[in-house]
Amino acid sequence: MSDPVQIGARIRDARQEKGWTQERLAESVGVSRSAVAQWETGRAGQLTGHLSRIAEVLDVGIEHLTHGRTRRASSHAGSGDELAVLRIYRELPPDDRQLLLRTARRLARR
Repeated sequence: MSDPVQIGARIRDARQEKGWTQERLAESVGVSRSAVAQWETGRAGQLTGHLSRIAEVLDVGIEHLTHGRTRRASSHAGSGDELAVLRIYRELPPDDRQLLLRTARRLARR
């Protein structure tokens, strides 16, 4: 993952492109405006736990927020396994989505 200042700048840019205030993003993600301000200035706080929700409401890919790649999340999965994981992810409530993402990230580091 890239550094918190770069992630924060990409969050701010995506928010501003939508014409949203920090307050609007905060409401959409379910956090305080102060949390959004901290993310945008690189004082990450609880950023990783909210990253998928931030990407979702701002209509950008997590990969874009974390690494600056692929502005939009791809809605097309390649293999059958990819499609299965994507379907499962989309059916989960937000807390379980975060758990699945954390688990997948741990497995990817092996």
